[in-house]
Amino acid sequence: MELPVQQSVSIRRKTPYCLETKHLSYKLCSQFDKFKRGWLGSNSVRGTKFILMDVNCEARPAEITAIAGPSGAGKTTLLEILAGRISPCEVSGQVLVNERPIDVNHFRRASGFVTQDEALFPLLTVKETLMYSALLRLPGGRKMADIRVTELMKELGLDHVAASRIGGGSSRGISGGERRRVSIGVELVHDPAVILIDEPTSGLDSASALNVVSLLRLMAVNQGKTIVLTIHQPGFRILELFDHLVLLSNGFVMHNGSLNLLEERLKSADHQIPKHVNVLEYAIDVIESLVIQTSKTPSNQYVLKEGKDKYHAMKNQDIINLEEKVFFYPNSHINEILILGQRFCSNVFRTKQLFATRVIQALVAGFVLGTIFLNVGREQGQVALQTRTGFFAFSLTFLLSSTTEGLPIFLQERIILMSETSRGAYRVSSYVLANTLVFLPFLLMVGLLYTTSVYWLVGLRRDIDGFLFFSLVVWMVVLMSNSLVACFSALVPNFIMGTSVIAGLMGSFFLFSGYFISKKNIPSYWIFMHYLSLFKYPFECFLINEYGGQQGRKRCIVIENGVCTLYGSGFLRQQGLQDSQKWSNLAVMTGFFVGYRVLCFLILWYRCYRTRK
Repeated sequence: MELPVQQSVSIRRKTPYCLETKHLSYKLCSQFDKFKRGWLGSNSVRGTKFILMDVNCEARPAEITAIAGPSGAGKTTLLEILAGRISPCEVSGQVLVNERPIDVNHFRRASGFVTQDEALFPLLTVKETLMYSALLRLPGGRKMADIRVTELMKELGLDHVAASRIGGGSSRGISGGERRRVSIGVELVHDPAVILIDEPTSGLDSASALNVVSLLRLMAVNQGKTIVLTIHQPGFRILELFDHLVLLSNGFVMHNGSLNLLEERLKSADHQIPKHVNVLEYAIDVIESLVIQTSKTPSNQYVLKEGKDKYHAMKNQDIINLEEKVFFYPNSHINEILILGQRFCSNVFRTKQLFATRVIQALVAGFVLGTIFLNVGREQGQVALQTRTGFFAFSLTFLLSSTTEGLPIFLQERIILMSETSRGAYRVSSYVLANTLVFLPFLLMVGLLYTTSVYWLVGLRRDIDGFLFFSLVVWMVVLMSNSLVACFSALVPNFIMGTSVIAGLMGSFFLFSGYFISKKNIPSYWIFMHYLSLFKYPFECFLINEYGGQQGRKRCIVIENGVCTLYGSGFLRQQGLQDSQKWSNLAVMTGFFVGYRVLCFLILWYRCYRTRK
């Protein structure tokens, strides 16, 4: 079902990429307006708001092009259109790459797009972050990736923090400027010809901001890269590093050209730039007095002609022109799973809330429950029977509800997944399989820690077969719960809604399991919830494991007046259960585990597919 993502085999560093927009416009439509236009065929939609209007600009190789303007001017929208993050069908006008209409799938993988929100794993080190990105995006294996990462860290000035963790939130790590350079480095591992960066100096002090832009300047000049960035109000020293400036206001281009040309325009409009105020800062203050530039504006015609002449000169000196290549993923399916699995392991073992807490929780919960229900499995009588049944019910309640803490981790990984798959780094199916394979042994360990401490203290069926089957059921329970959380983390928009939905589902599973309300008393229109309950099948497995088999036929569980009134097999018949059901129930539980994972894959695949399109 997965669509192949195109990945270029070779992109020569010297190949110039010239980006150009012609009469580019973009407007926001409400959902009703989209319905009206799509179904009623209306060409003119009322109530639309133009974000960009008749934008003509150009970004040339070996130069930094800065998109500037006040807040709400359309800077980020223009950058996203250039990066192919907004569908061309929603945009009027043209985006040209080397004088040809943009091929979005090819261009998004030949370029690097750095968003303002940094999508990095906080518990990985700087070198590991760049290394995993290189392994996923470069053919040639670990040796080639190691060479590229070593070169990139030296280029970005990150050698001294190579072994430091990224950090973020409550965990301390590298500085903001270093984190920004790592984000840029993640997009540079495949040596893109074009780099598009949204607000590279946002949140940084003046020294860090200057350092980041200076690095970009060196890349543009020394490697011939086309660099486009958005910026709000840069300092004077940063402003001097820009070759080309696109000044926007309310979606219109107010200036398209060099900084010197902007200064001349301000002076010709009788503006005197005050001392200690840079040209761009003053231009933004008096932006309403500037004339909107179009393709017919004389100064703009000169700028575009000058840019085309420079591009053609570079193109003639270049080794090759842009050609169509054979496209495929950089790694095989198995290699993707191995790389992603290794990264998952690093994150899981370093996440104390997920690893250490789950281990301690399993041990402590098992010990506490074992001491509360101490030797209840060896007692006889109606009260002891109800107590054992209550123990099984509470164990499942604890196991099914104890895996929801993985939700924020899944949500964080989803952001990174969508970013990486949009660049063609790996397949969505590889991510889901790697995630599943990593959690199989981890949750097996958690299940064994719980059952080892609780099973013998409670005094359940005293043989190794009973213990192993009980452990197997506990493992399947935590796997089902983990898959449910993974599935809904792919579906819900945020943590609050995710916890609400999962808590509601778990409550429904408990209610319709047959423990609180017997199956025959559940209304017929709700009976489907009984069979969808994750609580029902393991609960029945626990009962059959404890009271079934040859031992159950001989085991007396209720004695009255010295006479056995109820054997284990008789109790199972009262519950409508048979010995064979323990294996069929286990198969159903496996189906839930696999089914939720498949559903998780389909949701993630659709999200990533929609992002690509």
